[in-house]
Amino acid sequence: MNRAPLAIVVLALGLVQVGTGHPVAAQQAGGAPQDNASPQPPAAQAPEQGDAPQQPTFRAGVNFVRVDVMVHDGKGQPITDLTQVDFEVLEDGRPQQIEQFRLVRVDGNPRPGDPPPRELRNRIDEEVEISKDDVRLFVLFFDDYHVRLGNSLGVKAPLIRFVQTQLRPNDIVGIMYPLTPLDGISFTRNMASVESAIEHFEGRKFDYRPRNLFEEQYARAPSEVVEQIRNQVVMTAIRGLATRLGGLREGRKAIIYVSEGLTVMLPPQLRSADASLGALGTNPAARSPMVGENNAREDTMAWFAQSDLYSQLRDVFTAANRNNAAIYTLDPRGLTPFEYGIDEAVGPNQDRRSLQMTQDILRSLADETDGRAIVNQNDVGPGLAQIVRDSSYYYLLGYNSSQAPSDGKFHPITVRVKRRGADVRARKGYWALTAEEITRAIRPPTPDAPKPIQQALASIATSVQAGKYVRTWLGTARGDGGKTRVTLIWEPLPPLPGARRDQPQPGRVSLIAAGAKGDLVFRGRSPDAALASTAPAAPPAAAPASGPQRLVFDAPPGELELRMSVEAAAGGGTLDSEIRTIQVPDLTSPDAALSTPRVHRARTALDFRTIAADANAVPVVGRDFSRAERLLVRFDVYGSAAPTATLMNRGGQKMADVPVTPATAGGTHQIDLSLSAIAAGEYLIEITVKGATGEAKELIPLRVGA
Repeated sequence: MNRAPLAIVVLALGLVQVGTGHPVAAQQAGGAPQDNASPQPPAAQAPEQGDAPQQPTFRAGVNFVRVDVMVHDGKGQPITDLTQVDFEVLEDGRPQQIEQFRLVRVDGNPRPGDPPPRELRNRIDEEVEISKDDVRLFVLFFDDYHVRLGNSLGVKAPLIRFVQTQLRPNDIVGIMYPLTPLDGISFTRNMASVESAIEHFEGRKFDYRPRNLFEEQYARAPSEVVEQIRNQVVMTAIRGLATRLGGLREGRKAIIYVSEGLTVMLPPQLRSADASLGALGTNPAARSPMVGENNAREDTMAWFAQSDLYSQLRDVFTAANRNNAAIYTLDPRGLTPFEYGIDEAVGPNQDRRSLQMTQDILRSLADETDGRAIVNQNDVGPGLAQIVRDSSYYYLLGYNSSQAPSDGKFHPITVRVKRRGADVRARKGYWALTAEEITRAIRPPTPDAPKPIQQALASIATSVQAGKYVRTWLGTARGDGGKTRVTLIWEPLPPLPGARRDQPQPGRVSLIAAGAKGDLVFRGRSPDAALASTAPAAPPAAAPASGPQRLVFDAPPGELELRMSVEAAAGGGTLDSEIRTIQVPDLTSPDAALSTPRVHRARTALDFRTIAADANAVPVVGRDFSRAERLLVRFDVYGSAAPTATLMNRGGQKMADVPVTPATAGGTHQIDLSLSAIAAGEYLIEITVKGATGEAKELIPLRVGA
């Protein structure tokens, strides 16, 4: 059973829960909570966000458990006047003594005087921001497999209205589809990109045309088999999503599941031996509504199919509950008496049964995970607003487990309140640490790596920005006339698993560089040559880029703003854009200066000889390599000092000296580094040049795979 590494945090941490089969270290090391912590009046316990320093501190302890509890009245409004004595907490059925208590209000707005919310640029930003207590997290799961196209069009407007009116600057939203890989889920605070994702949602229920290589593998299977595969894909995706969310934060997470419900069983009229051909022409019952009506065999098959599906859904319930992820189901059909259209010729009894089963599944997903079902409602706005309210007010309870478990097992938690008619929602339990994990947790923390090391490693963290089409690299070298030569290299990203075959491909990147005062420094596009300022703004479409492309220009040292646009290969429209501000270094010093190192990869000896002899070889953009590869690092040294290089681990500790030799082409010096003797992991190469009055350093982060 795998466990994620334990994070020891000084403030408000308790037991972190994760998904089925993957318990994360859930108890924290540190001093035990104070025994004399007494409850405060509600007004004192729940200051506004701007008064956060006055709130009681939740200390950490090996057996300290933190529980977030939401309490609502019969109308769904939060109850905020409860005190500590109104709560009862049971662990494994045994009462626990509540030692710390406070009411938390989260409205999604920054505290007065705080800077604007941090933009999520990479995985590190995601982990830091999502783990904060004052951040509300929502994930929109678009189940296009189980939403008809027409219904997906109708649900867009209320979802966009929800984003525009209910969400706030601090809120973080994730977007996921059934085939989205877990590391491909994009979290963002950019609500414009969320609205764009909603606009692009298209349901394809009962549409079996394959859109990617994965679906082509079973495109000609019977339609019943295709529906079962789709159910499995969706359930696996939700389990994986809950597991990942549980690893990102301990508090409550909201999954908004947009779906018409999983398909339990197809009626005889929609069954086909080859899903790609459809039922018409291959199924004699396709136009006979009475086939299967009042049929005992069909009733029995439906009962067994429903029982089997619910047995599989138990894993989804378990993963969501153990990761404190509430599933809110949103049925885009609204208030409807029918599941099938008149053109599908399904009998009334089978239609009613199918509709009831799909709605029951949506209700079960919500009820079993402490969410809410927005089913049979034409106006989904109030239900969506309730999702936000559920995440905006909660009581934070802390206690020391009387059992002090160290068995690595899941321990259920029950929370009760002494208020008639109150609806209580709380985490279902936590994973206890093992004795080995407790020993590891109480060890002194490892010192942080130096800040330059952290920044270098952060630069190779997986990007989660809007850019889904290209990745870029920027380098500098000494230019002419006291200027610095800036090189931008871009290459298309490989398509994600499950991506549609008709997804737009990047064909060109346009770049405008401007100085601090707005003066134009450069304008160009690649693979075209640099353009004059009077060049047309809409160039003709380019062929899809198959490899790295390069733009080179000279700029004066100082601040430089880069405006990049990614243009589609077909049609020439803009796919993505980015504005980035960089600091161009001054490399005119005669003492000691370094260009940005340029990394080339070679998989064979012939590749290496070819690259080494080519002064104009284009460097690689990415920093992910395999142990079967060999690196050639080129750089320029300005001055008479001799450079040295060191291989370091991700903590910044020296591992070995790396030989530096004169370059055969394309620079003044080079490094020849074989990765075969290096274990998988993250490393850095530090290049240093020491002059008479100072030194210059460059760090090259590397991620070595198997």
